[in-house]
Amino acid sequence: MVIPLPSDPQKRRSAPLPSAVGPHIAPAGHAYPSSLPTVEEVSAGGVVVDTADPNLPVAIIARLNRGGRLEWCLPKGHPEGRESNERAAIREISEETGISGEILAPLGSIDYWFTVTGHRVHKTVHHYLLRAVGGNLTIENDPDHEAVDVAWIPISELTRRLSFPNERRIADLAREVLPEHLLS
Repeated sequence: MVIPLPSDPQKRRSAPLPSAVGPHIAPAGHAYPSSLPTVEEVSAGGVVVDTADPNLPVAIIARLNRGGRLEWCLPKGHPEGRESNERAAIREISEETGISGEILAPLGSIDYWFTVTGHRVHKTVHHYLLRAVGGNLTIENDPDHEAVDVAWIPISELTRRLSFPNERRIADLAREVLPEHLLS
């Protein structure tokens, strides 16, 4: 079972990351002491939009959580080797959705805590806005087989479909900044 733990501001090792919803950083909750070791994880992914379609559909994936419930989320994954977050986002989106994309803009980062057997995880996810430039919607190329389904969702419906509030905020931000990247 994944148990979210709030961030402990005294234990932060670097400055707070830029918020995905503007310059405000949410206040930290109560700190919970833990004897569990902490592991830092980084992922990258984002919102890939088919700008050739007037409905501006976004490719999202579904996966089963540890309880077996279906969760719809933005595609993302870990950088490999010395891969940049931008390159990791492009690769992970392609692997999990079948869609090739080019980055239009950074959308910000989110971070959260959870526990797994034997350790706490502090995860930071960097999100980008991408324009779809090719490919076919499929989960067949997902090497980790985490995605169980994939769908194009009109950007206007995206926040209603995503399972997690922090990803819904990223989707709202993508919808706000997308018009400045569309050709007239």
